[in-house]
Amino acid sequence: MADRPLTGVLLVGGGSTRFGSPKALALLGGETLAERGWRVLGEACDEVIAVGKAADALPLPFPLVDDGTNDRAPVYGVIAGLRAAAHDVAVFLPVDCPLVTPELLRGLGDAVAVPQTGPLPGAYGKDMLPDLETRLQGGELSLRGVNRAVLQVDACLLRDVDVYADLATMR
Repeated sequence: MADRPLTGVLLVGGGSTRFGSPKALALLGGETLAERGWRVLGEACDEVIAVGKAADALPLPFPLVDDGTNDRAPVYGVIAGLRAAAHDVAVFLPVDCPLVTPELLRGLGDAVAVPQTGPLPGAYGKDMLPDLETRLQGGELSLRGVNRAVLQVDACLLRDVDVYADLATMR
C-alpha cells in the first residue's frame, strides 16, 4: 500500500457519447473497464469507492456513490468522492484509463499530485474541497489548476478510451 492511507475513487459518471455505449461495461482482457479500474484501485488503495450517476443504473459488481447531479463533468465526481472518502487523500481514476497501474496510482497518491498530462487520473486532498466547491459555484467545471503538484509519469499508461477502436489498440 501507499506511504499514506489512500482512498481510491473510480469515476464512472461519463456520458460515453463518442463510445456509443457505457464505457464502464466495455470488455478488455476478459473484464469490464469498471472491474479493471476497481481491481487496480484495490491493489493501490486502502479503500475503494465508485462515483457516478445512480440514474444510469449500470449493472456494476460494486456499490456506487451518486454524484448528486444530472450534469456530467469530472469535477462532480471528484467532489462527491472527496466527501465520501474515509482518508484525507483520494486518487481518482476515470473508468476509461485502463492501462493505469497500481504503482502509478500509489505514486500519485504519495505525492498528492496529478500527472504532467492533466488533472486525471490524479490525487486530491480533502483540503482542496473548498476550492473545488468555490470554483463549481462560479461555474468552473475544469479541474485544471486545482492541484498544482505534478508528477512525471509514463504517458503511455495514461491512454484513455474515447471510441471503441481504442480498445482494440490496447488489447
